[in-house]
Amino acid sequence: MDHSLPPKLLALRSIVEDLSARVIAPNAEKVDRDYVWPAHSMAAMAKAGLMGLQVPEHLGGHGQGLLALTVIAETIGKACPSSALCFGMHCVGSAVIAAKATVHQQEKYLRAIARGEHITTLALSESGTGAHFYLPETTLTLDGEHYRINGSKQFITNGGFADSYVVSAVADDGMAQKGDFSCVVVDKGTRGMEWLQPWRGFGMHGNSSRGLRLQDAPVPCSQLLGEEGDQVWYVFEVVAPFFLMAMAGTYLGIAQAALDAAGEHLRSRKFSHSGEALRDIETLQTRYAEMWMNVEKTRSLVHEAARRGDMGDPEALPFILACKADAGDAAVRLANDAMTICGGMAYGENSRVSQMLRDARASHVMSPTTDILKIWTGRALLGLPLL
Repeated sequence: MDHSLPPKLLALRSIVEDLSARVIAPNAEKVDRDYVWPAHSMAAMAKAGLMGLQVPEHLGGHGQGLLALTVIAETIGKACPSSALCFGMHCVGSAVIAAKATVHQQEKYLRAIARGEHITTLALSESGTGAHFYLPETTLTLDGEHYRINGSKQFITNGGFADSYVVSAVADDGMAQKGDFSCVVVDKGTRGMEWLQPWRGFGMHGNSSRGLRLQDAPVPCSQLLGEEGDQVWYVFEVVAPFFLMAMAGTYLGIAQAALDAAGEHLRSRKFSHSGEALRDIETLQTRYAEMWMNVEKTRSLVHEAARRGDMGDPEALPFILACKADAGDAAVRLANDAMTICGGMAYGENSRVSQMLRDARASHVMSPTTDILKIWTGRALLGLPLL
């Protein structure tokens, strides 16, 4: 047991470990094989009262921060990375709504989220701007007491299943400066929403990553988050920290699962002709030790970054930026090592270990990409502006 974690977080993790064993893990193969959105995982988390992880306590939630999000995402990610991604994106959306929530937004969204009755998510990425998710081309037009939204979003996790979507858009008056955009909460079923064909990825098969077209979609002005054009604040104060830590936890979970799979194989596999166990082979002992060291170093970085972020440490930014990049590198490396150690059984189509490698590889292309994060980390450390 990790006694460095607060007692409340240890209790929450224990609940999630139980759910993972009873509900999430038994369905993980089907999620991957059939590209199934993990409704069972989300329902189990809701029933356990965990959907309000990022909702303030006075609104019925747990009031937790980055460390809790990371720990819970890792716990789920060991069993089913798609479930961890879906839950993590819900938590990120919850944190974005909660950051400057009006009384109306608290009552309409956050209390429902805390009760486990509402799922939210982000809708920021666009095909035109690619990894530069902070440069939306979707437009926002003021029309009386409503905004009208026009544009298309891509790679929306929980797409078609969430109850609301945090959508980024830029004012259509041509006056916005680079990076100035707004976010509004768009409810499911809003007129003018059209879901595009489901996207089937190489990995993370269950996250329902879909595109969304918005055509004159009317959204009440009361669903604007913060002030018009102030989303650069959200990006680096809320969106990036919570998103990066949720993803870091998810990929750390994959890395730990790969280590566990390799260890189980080394302990159980023996050659029939000699009786020699794989765990007695020194080269494999060395490889396994390196895998363990990699996981523990990454977890230390991730937890340190989360703690600094939760404390408001002014030096937290490079730690947070580095986490998703490092966890992604670790997940790919360890899944690949587990593939080598576990041999032909792992190389079978849709084996558990091959799924780990497919899921891990998503880390490098999911915005902000690994390359962008390493650039930003270097710029932060050198005292340069990120953008």
